[in-house]
Amino acid sequence: MASSLTKDSASPGAEKTFFGHPRGLATLFMTEMWERFSYYGMRALLVLYLVSGGVDAATGSQGGGLGFTAATATAIYSVYVALVYLMALPGGWFGDRVWGARKTVAIAGGVIMAGHLALALPGQISFFIGLLLVAVGSGLLKANISTMVGHLYKGVDDPRRDSGFTIFYIGINMGALLAPVGIGMVGELVNWHLGFALAAVGMGIGLAVYLLAGRTLDPKSSLVPNPLSPAERKAVIVKALAVLAVIAVFYTAVTMADMFTIKWALYPITIVGLIIPVAVLVRIKRDKDLTPGEQTKMSAYIWFFVAAAVFWMIYDQGGSTLSLFGDKNSERSLFGWEVPTVIFQSLNPAFVVALAPIFAAAWLALARRNREPSTIVKFSVALVIVGASFFVFALPLNQTAGNDTKVTMWWLVLIFLMHTLAELCLSPVGLSVTTKMAPQKYSSQMMGVWFLAVTAGDCVTGLLGLAEVKLDGVGVILFQAAAAVLAGLAIYMYRKKVNVLMGDMN
Repeated sequence: MASSLTKDSASPGAEKTFFGHPRGLATLFMTEMWERFSYYGMRALLVLYLVSGGVDAATGSQGGGLGFTAATATAIYSVYVALVYLMALPGGWFGDRVWGARKTVAIAGGVIMAGHLALALPGQISFFIGLLLVAVGSGLLKANISTMVGHLYKGVDDPRRDSGFTIFYIGINMGALLAPVGIGMVGELVNWHLGFALAAVGMGIGLAVYLLAGRTLDPKSSLVPNPLSPAERKAVIVKALAVLAVIAVFYTAVTMADMFTIKWALYPITIVGLIIPVAVLVRIKRDKDLTPGEQTKMSAYIWFFVAAAVFWMIYDQGGSTLSLFGDKNSERSLFGWEVPTVIFQSLNPAFVVALAPIFAAAWLALARRNREPSTIVKFSVALVIVGASFFVFALPLNQTAGNDTKVTMWWLVLIFLMHTLAELCLSPVGLSVTTKMAPQKYSSQMMGVWFLAVTAGDCVTGLLGLAEVKLDGVGVILFQAAAAVLAGLAIYMYRKKVNVLMGDMN
């Protein structure tokens, strides 16, 4: 499958390439595309399924869901997304120290499939077990597959590197584009659990592609960069078992006291999701094994991390706050067809697929003329745009506040377009800058650190939901919008300082 996407270069006998990039990019592209197909299809259904059967479900929606309120459903969604990206850190650790990136991705695919199959079974217990398995599997996969893309290139100075990550990003978004149409519509309009089962099929296809075309990957991806010693392995097992025992005892006591509610599970994750990113960055920054140059680059990296956390706090509400608004408050008739709510989740990936090649070509063209904006400027622009999107969102929210008024769905189209423009300035660039600035000791783990920015942003949203804050309130939306714009302007003002810290990796 991967070979059909490759082409020979001009000279006879030259190595086959994938749009001018190493052939392994095609393999990783297809693997990630199908994994994202399964993930985003399930995610498109998640909030709608959680509120279905409850007071916050849209009129006439399919029953059979879990009947949670909008606030609780948003909190569960946010905590779930946060957990996916939180697990990327131990995923990177497994790649660095236990299995190597290539083997870790293969195991992750099997875990994700099992999770989607559990979601396909009715009942709350199987549902939450499935969410946990998908989160663990996605965490194992995400950090390592992105690191494997970096392995395909000859050092951080390879001019194809940023472009390669952008092409890889297209694969992510092609899967996300197809998912709401395939998985989402089946789940929303036919049967929730059948949609979740189709997600397992998508992951199965991705895993098959990965295993069959593994020879195209760089041999470095099979190595374990910093393997555990026998003593370290034993210590890790003992600590893991101790933590699991404490958790088991605590929740057994809470349950026996008849005090357990879903918030007992969600609050600890959100709090941990805010503490761990800070602790990890501090630990790496203080690691005496890092060279002075690596220490300086880590100082610069913290700026990117904070900016990304603010960005994802707003961006990821596309699957919760915006989805629920579209379900209940948007007029979705298009040429006499009632557009299913899940289709709105295809807008962002559709825009990415259309615009990412333009962005990739633009960055290369500007680089040839030495006029490409620095990474910190791209991040600044992303924050201003995503903040402006919530200023726009406040307009239809104000029209529908406290009444049954419905507004045109084109507001959502505009907001998702703005999210995409911001995303293309930040996300693929962030993946690339992470692989370039990662200390050698933390090569795979640093990709997990990058994903912790998503965890931090979503945990803020999760805490607001758990506190029953009305996340679609005009005041809350305006506050988030202002925070993002001000953060973007702040890092732009300090861009020269950050560029100095980055050294020759601007």
